[in-house]
Amino acid sequence: MSETTILSISALHERVEAIFRKAGLNSVQAGALARVIVAGERDACKSHGIYRIEGALRTVKAGKVKPDAVPELELQEGSAIVKVNAQGGFANPAFELGLPALAERARALGLAALVINDCTHFSALWPEVEGLTGEGLAGLVMCPSYATVAPAGGNKPLLGTNPFAFGWPREGKPPYVFDFATSVAARGEIELHRRAGKPLPEGWAIDAEGKPTTDPEAALAGAMLPFGGHKGSAIGTMIELLAGIMIGDLTSPEVLDYLGTTTLAPFHGELIVAFSPEAFAAGRPGNPFARAEVLFEAIVGQGARLPSQRRFVARARSESEGVVLTQAEIDQLDRLLALGLDAVA
Repeated sequence: MSETTILSISALHERVEAIFRKAGLNSVQAGALARVIVAGERDACKSHGIYRIEGALRTVKAGKVKPDAVPELELQEGSAIVKVNAQGGFANPAFELGLPALAERARALGLAALVINDCTHFSALWPEVEGLTGEGLAGLVMCPSYATVAPAGGNKPLLGTNPFAFGWPREGKPPYVFDFATSVAARGEIELHRRAGKPLPEGWAIDAEGKPTTDPEAALAGAMLPFGGHKGSAIGTMIELLAGIMIGDLTSPEVLDYLGTTTLAPFHGELIVAFSPEAFAAGRPGNPFARAEVLFEAIVGQGARLPSQRRFVARARSESEGVVLTQAEIDQLDRLLALGLDAVA
């Protein structure tokens, strides 16, 4: 058995934030990035945990994201739209800045939207969703990526993995949350298969000639496929429209043109829509949260599992016992801290 090390959540956060500060990120950027990466490790979401540090640093080193950016909040009186210009920095600090205003307006108006422009996004979307549910709000979050997914019936990359997430708050329990790419799998999962020397499941990808492949290398050189065929392709296109074109930001093909590579974190925008269940249900019989619990209990009662439950179990374990890292992961953190941007190509 390989040697492992257990770190408290706070100790891991301190180490990850120190890595980003070493690489030249300001406190606004480094703190937010550390929070989202540590949340991934805490929840045993390895594809969005410390694995993502190198990609973030590589993007900084390439000059495609501003490590010293300070996001700016843009508010219009009476509008349901809250905007944050990330100023070329990462999406996470921009979201943290905009969340309080978004929540305030959603409670006052029943629903509100947060538009994040000019940001680099490299993490999962469930941290944003859980930010909303922590305010007692339901929410939808979406963003494009870069062109790595062929549309249904197509043979070349055009759409992004275009993640889509939803959350519903629950009193005294973890929220109902789902977060998934509109491709069959997240690109990070294919990269993890490549690193492990494992073949992909059939139906995940096509090669550069448009033929089905289970080879991760060929898949990364070709295109991923949308989940559910034409249904996932349509949802991915919707996200290009809503979280790209509608908010005046880049679509996935434009992101790839801007970066020139898929080895860097994508630069685009993000759309977050928040709903107040109380406001929507006002004047109708029943408490929306109590009624939701009836639905959840019926799902579980059939032996089904609510999404994100494995994450929440892992979270509880990490909070009580700490985060388990392999020696290779500890060595990686030590190397990144020692070398900063010199640790990445």
